Amino acid sequence: MVLQDPMFLTQQKLIVGLAAKTQIPAIYGVQDFVEAGGLMFYGVDLSEMYRRAASHVDKILKGAKPADLPIEQPTKFELVINAKAAKALGTKIPESILLRADKLIE
Repeated sequence: MVLQDPMFLTQQKLIVGLAAKTQIPAIYGVQDFVEAGGLMFYGVDLSEMYRRAASHVDKILKGAKPADLPIEQPTKFELVINAKAAKALGTKIPESILLRADKLIE
């Protein structure tokens, strides 16, 4: 599991390459890793998080006190699978997981 961290983001290609070279199936905390050849991403939908943040900013600009606004947790998560990476690793992703994927990279 490679978490969402600025240090890891700067070394994205290296991390994905090492995981592939050593045949280690990895799940990533940022979707960009999967688009770069990583196996799988599961995490929050950042677009949705930004929309929620904008809603809070709008309320504050209209006079709401930040302390009065509720703390929100993510409600939408995404699952992205790279089928090409799975095949290269010799990993069979169960059909039930593939059906749940929000995006499948082939």
